[in-house]
Amino acid sequence: MTAIEQTEAVRPRGTRLPRRARRNQLLGAAQEVFVAQGYHAAAMDDIAERAGVSKPVLYQHFPGKLDLYLALLDQHCESLIQAVRNALASTSDNKQRVRATMDAYFAYVEDDGGAFRLVFESDLTNEPAVRERVDKVTNECAEAICDVIAEDTGLSRAESMLLASGLGGLAQVVARSWLHSDRSVPRDQAVQLLASLAWRGIAGFPLHGSDQQHH
Repeated sequence: MTAIEQTEAVRPRGTRLPRRARRNQLLGAAQEVFVAQGYHAAAMDDIAERAGVSKPVLYQHFPGKLDLYLALLDQHCESLIQAVRNALASTSDNKQRVRATMDAYFAYVEDDGGAFRLVFESDLTNEPAVRERVDKVTNECAEAICDVIAEDTGLSRAESMLLASGLGGLAQVVARSWLHSDRSVPRDQAVQLLASLAWRGIAGFPLHGSDQQHH
């Protein structure tokens, strides 16, 4: 069931949606249209029709198509950042942290709504406001990973950030490649393969204040 269908299912006939619920409905419709058509081919007419509202109602909430797109980006960039933070906080076992972080990216790209396409496969990356948000999600995910690496290894912030950017980039690119291959390898197996690769690299850096490698 789509976000729009869910909204309609809980709304009694003939009632007016509260502003927040209407906004969420419009965002759901916009996401479906943007994911299917891309930013440039999508039209506000299409989004209004998909949401089952008039264009004036749509413009009451969002002055233009870019405003809609940026609102979606804000929402879905934040969801990935939070998923990565949650994965890192889910355990103190660093090997499991790596696996949980890889899985967070796979879960993100596998979401039925296809929101990752707006973030990582946008046809609007030449727009500064879009580029800013895409860079933000990449950087904030890397910062979260960097915090753990710096604390556990004693490497400098700059060194830790390089490693963190590598891990985040690896997870994002491989997760998308996996999805585009029609999930030719089961998700759990794909995550484990990638986590094993990443762990063999990061585990080579000894724990801070110890001669032992990561546990």
